[in-house]
Amino acid sequence: MNKKGHIIKEIAPGSIAEQLELEPGDEVLSIDGHELEDIFDYEYYMNSEAILMVVRKQNGEEWELEIENQYEDLGITFENGLMSEYRSCRNKCIFCFIDQMPPGMRETLYFKDDDSRLSFLQGNYVTLTNMSDHDIERIIKFKLAPINISVHTTNPELRCQMLHNRFAGEALGKIRRLYEAEIPMNGQIVLCKGVNDGKELERTIRDLSEYIPFMESVSVVPVGVSKHREGLYPLEAMTGEDARNCLKIVEQWQEKLYKAHGSHFIHASDEFYILAGLPIPEERRYDGYIQLENGVGMLRLLEEEIKTALKGLEGDNRMEEISIATGKLAAPFIENHSQLVRRKFPGLTIHVYTIDNIFFGEHITVAGLITGQDLIKQLSGKPLGGRLLLPECMFRSGEEVFLDDLTRQDVQKALQVQVDIVKSSGQDFVQAVLEPVGENEASYEGYELNTLEGIPLCREDGQERGKEIQYE
Repeated sequence: MNKKGHIIKEIAPGSIAEQLELEPGDEVLSIDGHELEDIFDYEYYMNSEAILMVVRKQNGEEWELEIENQYEDLGITFENGLMSEYRSCRNKCIFCFIDQMPPGMRETLYFKDDDSRLSFLQGNYVTLTNMSDHDIERIIKFKLAPINISVHTTNPELRCQMLHNRFAGEALGKIRRLYEAEIPMNGQIVLCKGVNDGKELERTIRDLSEYIPFMESVSVVPVGVSKHREGLYPLEAMTGEDARNCLKIVEQWQEKLYKAHGSHFIHASDEFYILAGLPIPEERRYDGYIQLENGVGMLRLLEEEIKTALKGLEGDNRMEEISIATGKLAAPFIENHSQLVRRKFPGLTIHVYTIDNIFFGEHITVAGLITGQDLIKQLSGKPLGGRLLLPECMFRSGEEVFLDDLTRQDVQKALQVQVDIVKSSGQDFVQAVLEPVGENEASYEGYELNTLEGIPLCREDGQERGKEIQYE
């Protein structure tokens, strides 16, 4: 019986793989006698001074290739980025945003993953409920790091209820195994009003702080509540008072843990500060922005980067009218940042438009979940100037497609304005305001449907960010 191999999709020109006469369609069967379960086996066994790779050619021949001093990439791209099937989620979390999607959208938007391998490859947060002892042993053996864990609560019974999985409480024991093996971790708490807040939040922070230093950080993000919740758990959106209560707990623990460990450890997402009507914390409180992709410190970092970018520029009297559209969460800050730019470039007219999320509902305020149809409806007839700037998080990664399948070209045509897609840094923001975004800037890292500024989602099947895997 033929061994199952991993099919090669592409060979990079000039690569070692090309020199070895490997071709698309060939199958990698084993390395040093080890059959390959997935990408982690491949990367681990390739990390050697000399390897013996067995490849089955398309004509059925099996080649044994001796490769010496192999530390650089071979130049192989496999048909499946994981070299294995994606694992779908077994949970039925009370806060899952996929369950709050309206019907009729493209199929991949309804795919739920809880695949631990995507935690290392793409930064996904995983619940550990879909991980076997074998999975944990491989992480420990390969010293993969860091793993991002959706904890939500350390109360086993409550965790079973929140994830609607009777094994969810037992999965907490896997955190201790990873801690004892000194595997770096990051945690996430999706805060649900009346469920895991208050004393339960304090318990969770206290319990997770016992895993310092290998649990490096934990973020608290508010639950995203869309208008499409028929038949789902009756969650309520966070209020300003709820946000202030959360921040009181978080900041008390930050002070305590910083004194004990030199790290603030627990971080609240930007949305809590906006809901509470409180200023965004100073930069030092974010410990190097370790939880940035969870919407923790994004607004502070953007402001600092914009100020730095403007310091290096000489102002002038250029004349242009442009517009910027974003969600409710960021709009006041984008308005302030625009005014910083105008101080050096007073000839600029910058319209900042807040887009209400009609598609998902009023409680969804992040830019990453704004659809093309909401943009067109709310910007029609408004003065837009010569260009409309949109943040890259509105678009599917590597493409120019919104969540509702409208494209940048659709919006340009409907609004009769050039649409520039702006990357996420403050430098990119300043450059985009001052000059049109060139064609060579058209590579975007947009939404990936995992965690979008505080909303826990699942990443779309098949999208690879190319995050470097860390091995010790």
